[in-house]
Amino acid sequence: GDEDMKRITAWMGALLGLGAGAWAAQGGERADRSSGYPVRKSPAEWKAELTDEQYRILRKGGTERAFTGEYWDEKRAGVYRCAGCKNPLFDAGEKFESGTGWPSFTAPIDADAVERHRDTSYGMVRTEVRCARCGGHLGHVFRDGPAPTGLRFCINSGALSFAPEVSKKASNDEKPPAADPPSGSGQTKSGGGGPNL
Repeated sequence: GDEDMKRITAWMGALLGLGAGAWAAQGGERADRSSGYPVRKSPAEWKAELTDEQYRILRKGGTERAFTGEYWDEKRAGVYRCAGCKNPLFDAGEKFESGTGWPSFTAPIDADAVERHRDTSYGMVRTEVRCARCGGHLGHVFRDGPAPTGLRFCINSGALSFAPEVSKKASNDEKPPAADPPSGSGQTKSGGGGPNL
């Protein structure tokens, strides 16, 4: 009767409360991630330096909507850096069109530029990618990318700043004409797809 319904409602409310707490701890209001990294700032310092969207992504583990970020369709040569601490993260020569609506890369610019962490938020098991210098949330890495790595680093545009220039990969693969400055290739690799951020 009514007593049973009240017990069921109370029990379900408790479960939902626990779920909301887990969501807050894992993906909603995450604690700031500055401790233990070379670049450490207070939440107030980060808020003063970052846009609201950058703060939500980098410091709180947020995700931008697909196909809305500034760099998902960027094709120029250059280097993608952490929007928080300017750490070089990804070379444009490793960027490819994944069809997911987020900038996707086959590898970081340097193996030590990013860290990987197990992420079980939102009922999924994924591998989160963070900036190794400031701990800022960048996105996730998946094992559905193109050769040679087979990886897709699916990164939020809001976590990045872009410096158009001759990319590290392009400068190693191509020799520009002696009299002319090098130009960006604008090429992207194809492949990928699969799960999104």
